[in-house]
Amino acid sequence: MDSWELVYQANFLDVYRYALSLCRDQALAEDLCSDTFLKAMDSIKGFRGECELRVWLCRITRNLYLSYLRKHQRVIPMEELPEPTEWTDPAELVSQKDEGQRALFAVSQLAEPARQIFLLRAMGKLPFSKIAALYGKRENWACVVYHRARKTVMRTLEEQDEV
Repeated sequence: MDSWELVYQANFLDVYRYALSLCRDQALAEDLCSDTFLKAMDSIKGFRGECELRVWLCRITRNLYLSYLRKHQRVIPMEELPEPTEWTDPAELVSQKDEGQRALFAVSQLAEPARQIFLLRAMGKLPFSKIAALYGKRENWACVVYHRARKTVMRTLEEQDEV
C-alpha cells in the first residue's frame, strides 16, 4: 500500500463530510473529494506542515468549492424555497430536508466565517476543535462563533414567522 492510499483512507471521510456540509449534494461532494486528493498530490510540495494534513485537505476542498460556485454562479431563487413551517432548533432544521431550505436560507444570510462554522458544526458534525484548526484559531473561538450564529439564525426564523 503506497503512502497516498494511506493518506486517502485516513482522511477521506473527514474530507467528504466537510465537502457535503458545504454543498449538500452527494455527487458534488464526491467530485470535490476526488479533486481535493488530486490537487493535494500535485501540491504536496507546498504543504509546510503548519497544520494537520486533514486540515490542509479541507482547505483545498473549500477553495475548490468556492471556485465551483464562482464558475457556476449558483444561487437558489426565492420561489424555489419552501413555505415556512413549524420548527424547533435551527441546527436540527438544517439536517431535515423538508424544512432545511428555510433554515439554510437564514444561514446563508450570515457573514463569514459564521456561516461556514455553523454549517460545519450543524451539518458536518465536526467538533469545535477541528473547526478551530481549519481557521487557525482556538476551540473556544469556534464555539462562540457557532453559538452566536445559531442565535442569529433563530432570530431570523422567528422574524420570518411573525411576518
